[in-house]
Amino acid sequence: MSKEKGQQYFEMFTAWRDSMTDEAFASIVYASTGKLNKGQIKKLSGVSAEALKNNTQVKTALNQLEADLRKRGVLPRLTPTGTKSKSKTKLYDQSESKSREERMRIGFLEASNHDLKVKVAKLEAQVESLENRLAASSETLEAIDDLQVFRLCPAKS
Repeated sequence: MSKEKGQQYFEMFTAWRDSMTDEAFASIVYASTGKLNKGQIKKLSGVSAEALKNNTQVKTALNQLEADLRKRGVLPRLTPTGTKSKSKTKLYDQSESKSREERMRIGFLEASNHDLKVKVAKLEAQVESLENRLAASSETLEAIDDLQVFRLCPAKS
């Protein structure tokens, strides 16, 4: 960002800040952090997201504005989330992305494992049922063989 563009964004921000009322500021508070909603600031002031993050003049003015609004009671105290985000920069943690993928994969595998266990239990029950029917059939065949019913029937020649 060039110095001229940075100065232009700072002037746009200060013009927007000066045009806002306390009620208007209160309406754009991001409730979970207790800070002003940067998306709304970007829309209303015309300042880019990059300028809100990287332009030191704009960042300082925004931090000062939030501090002043807190002193006047317009903004609530910072929540723990807001304090944490203000105190340090956010670093990308690649291991968290991998661990999230790993948790999803493990969940999928556990669900598949459960489904397979249910199928195995059903198949084992079917096998047992078929074995019982086979045993009953073989007992019937043995009984018929003992009676020699088939030997008494005339054979076709």
